[in-house]
Amino acid sequence: MLEPSDRRVEWETNTWSLGAADENRSSLSADEVVAAFERTAAAIQERILGLNVSEAATFYVWHDEQARQLRCSTGSVAPDALPFGGTYVASDDLGPIVEGFLADNKPGSIAWSDLEDVQSRSAQTETGSEIAPFHVWVSSVGASH
Repeated sequence: MLEPSDRRVEWETNTWSLGAADENRSSLSADEVVAAFERTAAAIQERILGLNVSEAATFYVWHDEQARQLRCSTGSVAPDALPFGGTYVASDDLGPIVEGFLADNKPGSIAWSDLEDVQSRSAQTETGSEIAPFHVWVSSVGASH
């Protein structure tokens, strides 16, 4: 669904979370997963172009490290205007994102020691240290590609 006037509906409808059990992670190759996402982007692009949509649209994939999932979505936005609250880096190389997901050896759990408390976050802001931006693979799938 592309709904430029209601990005929330677009986000809720078009965003998917993908996880994998340990045994499945070890049986997957990054190349296979990348190829599957590239085929998905091509199919979405074909579908959007068939609808004669005239605005920009982007299919994008990222590794949600906190949830330990690969996530993907499609939005009626340009790659530099994705609906993230944090800083991200748009990339045309999906391999490292998928490799990070496949190498995640504790999917679905976060150790207490890996969690930051609110005071730590405040201290980071006060000292000027920022949280590193995360990488997002982007593929323009709309009319403006």
